[in-house]
Amino acid sequence: MKTSIALTLLAVLTLSACKAPAPPVTDDTLVTSNVDGVALTHRHAVHAPQSFTPVNETYRALYNASVMTSPDFGGKVVRYLENGKPFMVLGEVENHWLAIAEAEAEPSADQQPDAQKSPQLIGYVPFKAGVKSDLYDATLRSDRPRPRKTKKVCVDVGGQSKACRNNDTATWILE
Repeated sequence: MKTSIALTLLAVLTLSACKAPAPPVTDDTLVTSNVDGVALTHRHAVHAPQSFTPVNETYRALYNASVMTSPDFGGKVVRYLENGKPFMVLGEVENHWLAIAEAEAEPSADQQPDAQKSPQLIGYVPFKAGVKSDLYDATLRSDRPRPRKTKKVCVDVGGQSKACRNNDTATWILE
């Protein structure tokens, strides 16, 4: 009797020391990488950059850019930026690309801001995919096509008369 109790206790103690296996790592598993002294939280599918220069500013998309899993066009597309919509630039990485996160939402009155929570890296976009939010309107204005000043083409046709070309319709008018 004492032997069976001892063996049962020994089995219980042996099995209690066993740990459950770690869950399998998937593309959606969150990992933290330390790059140039900055801790970046990202999905396992998004590659950690080789170099990182912090920016931490809100940008707006200049076009519907692809958000990639690595800072080059060899990665997979994670999502797309919407033209004109804000996004958070965490920093500049190799190949002159931007490491981005979701745009920060304004906390509501009943929510307390979480100082411990840092934005999650969602992927990378080319440097020219966005511009700082405060420069967005000026960038769009400067990018609009300007009307060209065309030179008036005139030819003497004898005496004091001349023929001038109308550039809008490409017809000649006697003056």
